[in-house]
Amino acid sequence: MAVAGTGVFAEILDGEVYRYYADGEWRVSTSGKSVAIVNPTTRQTQYRVQACTQEEVNKVMEGAKVAQKAWARTPLWKRAELLHKAAAILKEHKTPIAECLVKEIAKPAKDAISEVVRSGDLVSYTAEEGVRILGEGKLLVSDSFPGNERNKYCLSSKIPLGVVLAIPPFNYPVNLAVSKIGPALIAGNALILKPPTQGAVAALHMVHCFHLAGFPKGLINCVTGKGSEIGDFLTLHPGVNCISFTGGDTGIAISKKAGMVPLQMELGGKDACIVLEDADLDLVAANIVKGGFSYSGQRCTAVKVVLIMESVADIVVEKVKAKLAKLTVGPPEADSDITPVVTESSANFIEGLVMDAKEKGATFCQEYRREGNLIWPLLLDHVRPDMRIAWEEPFGPVLPVIRINSVEEGIHHCNASNFGLQGCVFTKDINKAIMISDAMETGTVQINSAPARGPDHFPFQGLKDSGIGSQGIINSINMMTKVKSTVINLPSPSYTMG
Repeated sequence: MAVAGTGVFAEILDGEVYRYYADGEWRVSTSGKSVAIVNPTTRQTQYRVQACTQEEVNKVMEGAKVAQKAWARTPLWKRAELLHKAAAILKEHKTPIAECLVKEIAKPAKDAISEVVRSGDLVSYTAEEGVRILGEGKLLVSDSFPGNERNKYCLSSKIPLGVVLAIPPFNYPVNLAVSKIGPALIAGNALILKPPTQGAVAALHMVHCFHLAGFPKGLINCVTGKGSEIGDFLTLHPGVNCISFTGGDTGIAISKKAGMVPLQMELGGKDACIVLEDADLDLVAANIVKGGFSYSGQRCTAVKVVLIMESVADIVVEKVKAKLAKLTVGPPEADSDITPVVTESSANFIEGLVMDAKEKGATFCQEYRREGNLIWPLLLDHVRPDMRIAWEEPFGPVLPVIRINSVEEGIHHCNASNFGLQGCVFTKDINKAIMISDAMETGTVQINSAPARGPDHFPFQGLKDSGIGSQGIINSINMMTKVKSTVINLPSPSYTMG
């Protein structure tokens, strides 16, 4: 059985502390300090990572700049070949990487394995897509614009931006890292990965798979450490040419300070589920449970509020209660459906929302129960707009139900949110579904299914406070490149076959 930090991964561990990755080598920080990663299940320190210094970040940036210039001259097919190789190595070593996900972020074992496999598939698909998109340019002729003869040819192509800073979140530290790394690399950029603290060790293992694939030195880097020490230092670094960030409020702060750097931001959601009277209620209940409670609700695209027509509310609530009673609650090693939330402070925040709803008279469909970071699944019925849970994102296994008397009321609540990531609508009437979808101010609307990030080549974007730019493999590649034009001025107008 492959174990994290052993076998091919032995070189990334220095005694008790995982090394950071720079200039093609696994290194120990000169700070002499480390950051502890607490296992959410045992609430004990599970791993330690290097606390890198600002000076080390500067060195990483210098190396990345040099490596990027050479990488931009590397043939596109060769870049793709290395990505395919990394994808295969990643999938081959899914077990030790999944083990880290189980211990660092309490992700159920089977979901941890599928995250790694999906990540490998994403890297391969990105290589394929990149070869097609980047291998094609555009020729424009001047006489299409009034007053011009055909005496200029404009050739445009896509060129890399330089150094991409990738900051993934704790909940998908491998998948949401490679969704940034793959597009950045195929497009000819260098990369600096700043993984989340919870999830850093899984990310370091994933980076080692790229190392084993034989990418050039200095092209891919992974720095770990305290946000207070290197967080702002990285995001404000003059060497950074693009920031791709997935996470919470920090993203808004980064956006305000980042200056003239292309940003790709996905900052959470309050995904609304609107249920009409003619919906398939068994399908609704199954999707509410899957959408609201898988990975304990710690997903940007989790169902975060159910807006349900009064006439069917009782039936759906009963069906959801029956399904919630069957969910297993416990450690991720046992593949439990509901596992501990990522930190004690997260659990305390969720509890605060629950207590506020209790004081204001929400109906508790289950007894509220918590042990350490483990919170039992909870459905709150008869939630009203004056309760915090109606608007705030719990990022936990607690789901509010707001009963509505008209579709307009549901759309209004959805659109009154400062978030707009995804939403969903359940109805058998496709015309109604499209009309409601068009009215919902969210980046994606799912019809008759819970919100979801994938498949990973679909466009994925948030409106309002949910983000800037769009993800999805093609969108990410386009975002991490710039258009470069060359204009050929002909001595006299030229017309083909004219």
